[in-house]
Amino acid sequence: MIERNSQPRGTPPAAAPHDNTAADSSWDGFWNALDDTQRTALRQVARPRGYASRAPLCYQGEESDHIIIIKDGWAKVTSTTEDGHDVVLAVRGPGDLVCESAVLGSRRRSATVTALSPLSALVVPAARFTAFLDAYPRVWMLVSSTLVRRQDDADRRLQAHVSAKGTQRLALLLADLAELSAKRCPPSRDGSIDIAPPLSQEELGSWMDASRETVARALSDLRGHGLVRTGWRRITVVDLSGLREFAHTPAPSGTH
Repeated sequence: MIERNSQPRGTPPAAAPHDNTAADSSWDGFWNALDDTQRTALRQVARPRGYASRAPLCYQGEESDHIIIIKDGWAKVTSTTEDGHDVVLAVRGPGDLVCESAVLGSRRRSATVTALSPLSALVVPAARFTAFLDAYPRVWMLVSSTLVRRQDDADRRLQAHVSAKGTQRLALLLADLAELSAKRCPPSRDGSIDIAPPLSQEELGSWMDASRETVARALSDLRGHGLVRTGWRRITVVDLSGLREFAHTPAPSGTH
């Protein structure tokens, strides 16, 4: 059983001078940033659960009553617009904390999280998770840094998409996904990286605010430059540094 201390619930503590739970450049997901004691304590208040591909983990608009930590598999985060279209906002993978609005007070969920592949997870009721945070207040820093990091990533991608053309935007997105994938599975001997989240061209288009046809043309262009290989729901980044350079090279005037 978790013992509570005097830390007020819902209030992140000030960062300690040598807080080893603070986010840094080697960030590899919420779960992996916990120490062994914290992981053991969290398992004790969690319930293991599996999700089939395309199964929802939580729905936009529902009341927040639990958080989920992905142990294996991938999920997409989507938001439904007023006209009923689903827009991909992000992907989450092994070690990531999702449906975390349950710890931010009484509010409805702002997005839907759906499994992209068979997925295993730990499900923790909101009250048990906040009690865990009371017992291990430094973990609040991980929750806070997770939210800040995600907002920074979204802002960075939005700024890049405003100034980049279609193929550049896809190159930037694939470069980010390749770096994310490489943290979970090492690159091949030739340096190529398989994009781990199994996203369709339609889902990629939704994420970068483009049509499926635009994504198909952009992939063809990137293949022509020798930067990626493609197959059925499979994209391999052949040259990550080249892809990143392509993404940040201004496109010739008049191109899309």
